[in-house]
Amino acid sequence: MTPLPSVAVVADDLTSAGDGAAPFHLAGFPARISLGTAVTAPAGAVTAVDCDTRTRSETDAAARITEVVRRLAGADVLVKTMDSTVRGHLAAEIAAALAAGGRTTAVIAPAFPAEGRTTVGGVQHLAGVPVHRTAFARDPGHPVRDADLTRLVPGAVLADGPDRLAELVGQARYVIADAVSDHDLDRIVAAVPQPHEVLWVGSPGLAEALARHLAPGQTPEPALRPASRSRVLTVVGSLHPASREQAARLGELGTGALVPITDDHAAERTEHALNDRGSALLHGPQDPAASSVPAALADAVSRLAARRAFDALVLTGGETARTVLDALAVSTVQLVGQPEPGVPLGVVDHPWRFPVALKAGGFGDLDTLARLNDLLTTSVPAEDTCAP
Repeated sequence: MTPLPSVAVVADDLTSAGDGAAPFHLAGFPARISLGTAVTAPAGAVTAVDCDTRTRSETDAAARITEVVRRLAGADVLVKTMDSTVRGHLAAEIAAALAAGGRTTAVIAPAFPAEGRTTVGGVQHLAGVPVHRTAFARDPGHPVRDADLTRLVPGAVLADGPDRLAELVGQARYVIADAVSDHDLDRIVAAVPQPHEVLWVGSPGLAEALARHLAPGQTPEPALRPASRSRVLTVVGSLHPASREQAARLGELGTGALVPITDDHAAERTEHALNDRGSALLHGPQDPAASSVPAALADAVSRLAARRAFDALVLTGGETARTVLDALAVSTVQLVGQPEPGVPLGVVDHPWRFPVALKAGGFGDLDTLARLNDLLTTSVPAEDTCAP
């Protein structure tokens, strides 16, 4: 069997790092997420790095991307993830990654058909609607004002099909590829004979296509095995309506108690709910001005972790996920599966090792959090990595 290549995934937030690496893990690659910048790209494995740039200035973001990509430039395949709703410092980060990675062309294909995100005529859509006309136009951190990638990435050229894409690689600096299906993404990857020669820029849809192309016929190990009932803590910091609706649904089903982070006793109320009902959901107020919410959530989770009050975590929202894991002094997440599209599952390198699922705020349907809760209350990673 042909040896697996080294793959580097460079992301602007933690959920993006996770959902960019998870498809490769499902294709048979060992995969880990690093929250630090001192990284390498070992052969036959995937190294994903959360550069934590989504909330930084454009200048700081570009500098941090440059630092990380220089360390990973020797990887056989270099992927720069981007938000499938075109939030973040797209142009600056793509330019920095392309220059630091030593590639000549960035192939930009942000479609994620499984979540209704498609690219048509260079414009990013959600459920058929240009993203700047959806709820993402009101994103408190990065409101989407324009969904046309040819304007968001100055100098980018729109490829009219895979044949034109193949012609532009090596000639154009930035090439945008339309896609409305996984088949389209497979054709985009197949159009580049040497995947190591370009910088791949996209969301989990492109990562899945690359994984299928690079590791055909690989079979991943089972991700989960049945276990005695576990206490699952879900933490929702995202303000996206999808996450709020998913949280409300979890409460409606009676599966988990909803605990707002409204005062110093939130951790105690959450611990009581975990012991009493086996699951709880800790969340912040639905207030875009409440910038301290991720830190408050992280403080509560830290206190709960100190008392071993939960057995598994579900973290929703990239900034919240990063803040929580930083508070727990987690530096690495070893991936073990992907129970939902765009929702990676891993084990943290905390002294008390436990599984964590990472979900971007806008991903999933109404019952996503409920399904994750049900799964983690009755399962643990197949390898006994969660034992104290």
